[in-house]
Amino acid sequence: MELISRRHFLQSSGVVSAGCAAGFISPVFAARTALRLGGPIFLKSDDPLEVAKEHRRLGYSAAYVPPVELKDADKINAIGKAFAKENVIIAEVGAWVNMLESDAEKRKKNMDYVTERLALAEEIGAINCVNIGGSYNTKQWDGPDARNMTAEYFDATVENCRKLIDAVKPKRTKFSLEMMGWSLPDGPDSYLKFIKAIDRQEFGAHIDIANILNSPGRFFNNKALIDDTFKKLGRWITSCHAKDVVGKDVHLAETMPGKGGMDYTAYLRNVTSLSREIPLMLEHLKTAGEYDEAREFVISKATQLEIKMA
Repeated sequence: MELISRRHFLQSSGVVSAGCAAGFISPVFAARTALRLGGPIFLKSDDPLEVAKEHRRLGYSAAYVPPVELKDADKINAIGKAFAKENVIIAEVGAWVNMLESDAEKRKKNMDYVTERLALAEEIGAINCVNIGGSYNTKQWDGPDARNMTAEYFDATVENCRKLIDAVKPKRTKFSLEMMGWSLPDGPDSYLKFIKAIDRQEFGAHIDIANILNSPGRFFNNKALIDDTFKKLGRWITSCHAKDVVGKDVHLAETMPGKGGMDYTAYLRNVTSLSREIPLMLEHLKTAGEYDEAREFVISKATQLEIKMA
């Protein structure tokens, strides 16, 4: 991840001074880096350069890994060159399988898959490979289960993360766990415990604030949770997801950025207050139009806060 340059620092300092004078930006949350926004694209093309250019056309400077297999070295190389040319970083290689699958054979198959995805992230130069810890739920791979909040879950997940990292020994990428509302890590404190227990510099922190707004207390005080999360995990953060949460009947539901109660001023200020550019990735929307709306909201909010887009 690229450190902030002297020129960028001076430019940012000028923006901060002007913003503070106008009353927009608190010195505590002065933007140190540009915002690298990313999300899925709907272009049907297998040409890496066309795909990279489409990200740029949409205002994205970060991307999910395009479809490619670890064995396809030529395509991996082509993707890396094309995205670098367009200044689009590959933020995430997802590995969405249950590492705590109850069936031993299936669990091994899942772990082999995550190992391969971490190796792909390393080869292609992605910021991180991300998965959830898993679930003991026997019907839904990421479903709720009381055992997901236990020491048994914690210890098994620590062991899994160590095995993955030790098998691949990545130098350019990190392995990270996505925060979840029904399993660990479910907030900054439990994430810190994982970081300490896993004890590998190749392990990073993936931030998804929407996932951990899992109670009225957290929902109505989400600014404090956002600030606390970035304060405690800032040095380990690899990438972030951009979603929102809305209260509905007797539960909390996920929605697109700007449609819920998340404090996006606090979120964007924290993301860009770090010493390196951290990707913020839109996800879970259904159509190109929905992504357009969500993207426009985030860019508009960043503009309002005088945060530069990468």
